[in-house]
Amino acid sequence: MQNDVVSYFLDLVAIDSESRKERDLVDKLKKDLEELGAIVEEDDCGLKFDGNAGNLYAYFPGVINKKPILLCAHSDTVVPGKGIKPTIENGRIFTDGTTVLGGDDKSGIAEILMAIKQIKDKGIAHPPIEVVITVSEEIGLLGAKNFDISKLQAAFGYALDTHQVGEVVIGAPSQNSLQINFYGKEAHAGVEPEKGLNAICLAAEAITAMPNGRIDFETTCNIGIIQGGSATNIVPKEVLVKGEARSHNKGKLQKVCEEIEQVVISTVKKFNANGAKASFHFELKEEYEAFLISRNAPVVALAEKALQNLHLPADIKVGGGGSDANIFNAKGLPTIIVGTGMNNVHTTDEDILVDELYRGTAFVEELIRLYTEE
Repeated sequence: MQNDVVSYFLDLVAIDSESRKERDLVDKLKKDLEELGAIVEEDDCGLKFDGNAGNLYAYFPGVINKKPILLCAHSDTVVPGKGIKPTIENGRIFTDGTTVLGGDDKSGIAEILMAIKQIKDKGIAHPPIEVVITVSEEIGLLGAKNFDISKLQAAFGYALDTHQVGEVVIGAPSQNSLQINFYGKEAHAGVEPEKGLNAICLAAEAITAMPNGRIDFETTCNIGIIQGGSATNIVPKEVLVKGEARSHNKGKLQKVCEEIEQVVISTVKKFNANGAKASFHFELKEEYEAFLISRNAPVVALAEKALQNLHLPADIKVGGGGSDANIFNAKGLPTIIVGTGMNNVHTTDEDILVDELYRGTAFVEELIRLYTEE
């Protein structure tokens, strides 16, 4: 593997790895981790969600007798992530505007592996290190949900999966996903539209009445997908609506989901008051649980100290997104989310500063060094 984090990052983003299609990248990472001296295992979780690769678990034996420290990142990117063409200009890495860059989360991967390489190259004694590279994180944390956490012996962990180096996310919300099927009645739109019941109109009225956007300081809701209709001359008989709700407060999350369902019920009832036969199917799924770690917890204190030693400001916050850290915390392993330098993620304007890659690598190296000493 490369000796420089920027060169290594460019190698990684050149490998296509959209969710469920991460085989080539996982193969490279397995080889690189083994080259660094890790014992590496790949699980078969991809078989459970039609993915072509599994999670990687890498164990680096240590000479210091204490529990391992966990470092985590994910191998998949969002769409469009094929044929990424990175450019470096004025210390910034970006694409040609047709794809994402893949800094989410290949910056995290590059910084983890390069920091471990530097620890090894410098001959620094360290305790065991555990590295987990999960798959299909971007489409519902699927890799982490199917990872056998009993493998892990770590005292605590760091998921490298947020923005600027120095960001320390100690809490994240719960998320529920919503799927609603609205059913109307099909008819010829030009000949006898009065015999039909337009499912799009049914769904539109319901969506308009639903809570949406920022509900309060710790709760959000969004309708993100609408699918329905087959032709302009056919009154549509079915519409699929997908959305999500998030909150740091479980009671509030339950309340907003109940409000959405009640809106659907009342809207269908209103349509049927005039003799229509509208119906619906409402499905709610719990995606992950919220977590909140004390600012005084060892996992947070270590991150603060590492940033202080590097003269970097610590931005300790509670986040609004979910990550693998939600899953690890729910399974009993204290894990916080730390920044890697990624910007404008999930867009074709994504970029990352070269200096941030170096700072992120230094931060991970300092985490390991401090954990060794403390």
